[in-house]
Amino acid sequence: MTRIEITRAERGPVQVSITPGMLQARLVGRHGTGAHVALVAGGAMLVGGDHVGVDVHVGSGCALDLEDVGGAVAYPTENGRSRFDVRIRVDDGATLVWRAHPFVIADGAAVDRDMTVELGAGAALCLRETLVLGRTGERGGEIRSRLRARNTGGSPLHLEDLDLSGRRPAVGVVGAHRVLDSVILLGRRPTDPVETDGHPAPVVLHLEAPGAIARTVADTTHRTGLDAVFTQWSEKTS
Repeated sequence: MTRIEITRAERGPVQVSITPGMLQARLVGRHGTGAHVALVAGGAMLVGGDHVGVDVHVGSGCALDLEDVGGAVAYPTENGRSRFDVRIRVDDGATLVWRAHPFVIADGAAVDRDMTVELGAGAALCLRETLVLGRTGERGGEIRSRLRARNTGGSPLHLEDLDLSGRRPAVGVVGAHRVLDSVILLGRRPTDPVETDGHPAPVVLHLEAPGAIARTVADTTHRTGLDAVFTQWSEKTS
């Protein structure tokens, strides 16, 4: 389990505590209220039976900029399903921006991916999530992805289950497309029209609680048009 925790110090920059796991966390920089941390794979992942865990805690009033250095690939295997679990806690008045790179599910791979999020009062999260069915020339394996986001009182902010498979393309989900790209904003309500850099406008779902999801499907990651949306929305977390 990779653990990252930042908390305010009485004087000087924030305190950053890191526990390495299959993913290695590297401190890029820090200041009085925030830090920039990069995630690096410690080896080939995911192969059958792997269980990768990431636990992120952003203390009250802190800001964490978390960035993947490279994308993740779930490789074909006959040794059973892999797991990728993420737990996020963002305390009162804190913010987390996670610049995640594509998660590729190769032919023959099977992954369960669970993410739980707890947001305190006035906290915000902006997350980029790009799921790719297959490497170039592949149809892709299967992934079951669950997101459970709640406030500290237990009230739901967003609950979602996705069951994707390159062998069973689902009409109304990805269809014949390989890429499902999302920008998830929780704790803030976007008010400006989304920026697209000339790409077709994505579907934007405005949540009942402050937050929104911009989502699109495509054949390649560079055609989703969500880079500008992520930049625009991530600025709202600061």
